[in-house]
Amino acid sequence: MLYLNILGQITPICLKQCDMQKILEHNFTGIQHIGVPVTNLEKSVQFYTKLGFDNVMEGQFDHNNETGNVRMMKRGEAIVELFMMPESELAEIRGRKDGHIDHLAFDVEDVDKAFSELKNAGFQISEKEPVSLSFWEKGCKYFTVIGPDNEKLEFNQLL
Repeated sequence: MLYLNILGQITPICLKQCDMQKILEHNFTGIQHIGVPVTNLEKSVQFYTKLGFDNVMEGQFDHNNETGNVRMMKRGEAIVELFMMPESELAEIRGRKDGHIDHLAFDVEDVDKAFSELKNAGFQISEKEPVSLSFWEKGCKYFTVIGPDNEKLEFNQLL
């Protein structure tokens, strides 16, 4: 992994003295979706439809014994996950002043292998194991890595 330092020089960085280029070397396939929390799902679906996105998946999820709703909107290779938390959570989302992107999700070929690799490399993972959801045609499994500024990076396998 490389970054541009304050002198404008490209410098390699490494977490836990491992070769970052080898982690997920044959398992990472690209961005899966960008997750956006919304407060009015139908209004957001209309907005993204007007931008040329198609609603390619609808689903529900459990959050603290309440039900949330999700729509996956796709245009070309770009997928935006619009999700509306249960009513009890919406006040916090409405109160955000900057940035409503919740997470960036990457496709992997084998989510269990990716989980093991990243855990063994010392990354902070939110879940104890990959989580299964009944999203998409055959379901999916994911887990979340927390970045240095608390950003959420989701690693996702469509089944």
